[in-house]
Amino acid sequence: MVPIPEFIVELRRHIGHSLLWLPAITAVVIRDHHVLLVQRSDNHAWTPITGIVEPGENPADCAVREVLEEAGIEAVARRLAWVHVTRPIVHVNGDHAQYLDHVFRMDWLSGDPFPADDESVQARWFDLAELPDMPEDMHRRIAYADSGNHTAATVFETQTP
Repeated sequence: MVPIPEFIVELRRHIGHSLLWLPAITAVVIRDHHVLLVQRSDNHAWTPITGIVEPGENPADCAVREVLEEAGIEAVARRLAWVHVTRPIVHVNGDHAQYLDHVFRMDWLSGDPFPADDESVQARWFDLAELPDMPEDMHRRIAYADSGNHTAATVFETQTP
């Protein structure tokens, strides 16, 4: 199971499984024409690195930290590629959450990928033209990060009741 940050554990003591709104990152690390993906331990989906921004932490710093913690890779955030609101989700443990996701285009600096913590079972490079099956929203995150557009995209999606 993916570890829960201590500040969220403390919040959950007060609100239980109720919906929690959180800032998050997706770090799309690109080297040549390859993207770093991890296979998550909770649902076995292949995704770019994702994580929750700690209180007081800059989202770009969070992206750098998460890449190192989850895949053992040193990377630098080059640009903000997309800001969007995820759909509400229910985690395996019953916690409800919704995220303001900051997608960063990251450049590889050093290291070979490996599952550096228990959040992932695999970490490896994939050719951008030959991505594994993954949720469509993850494909969108990679596409925005890999695009030549240097302006961050913002998408507002309204939820239907």
